[in-house]
Amino acid sequence: MQTQLMAKKNDLKSGAFRDASMAMCALVAAADGTVDPSERQRVAQLIATNEVLQNFDADDLRRRFEENLNKLTTDFDFGKVSVMQEIAKAKKKPAEARAVIQIGIVIGGADGDFDKDEQAVVREACYTLGLPPHEFDL
Repeated sequence: MQTQLMAKKNDLKSGAFRDASMAMCALVAAADGTVDPSERQRVAQLIATNEVLQNFDADDLRRRFEENLNKLTTDFDFGKVSVMQEIAKAKKKPAEARAVIQIGIVIGGADGDFDKDEQAVVREACYTLGLPPHEFDL
């Protein structure tokens, strides 16, 4: 997944991609209903080290991630509607839409266990972006 993201690095510089990718990170982190410190740490690590995300200011990415996470932890169902709207921003550009899903999979699998709750929200994001989930083995 990371190799595919890197190949498209120069295409992934829009605000829509930035917003959608941070919404996806928050959605996956909160997928099981709780957000533990290790999940926040994984996203912070992704922001700091992922070359695709280095197209953007790290503090800005962190702030956007935390805002989405706050929406989800305050009221998951209501927050999810807002977060899915952020993810939908990437729908117009197929390369961005695919990259957002790939980031979700990278975050979901970062702990070595891409669990069913995480897979379910990434699958739902596929539908939001008009992408077939089976393309990502979901």
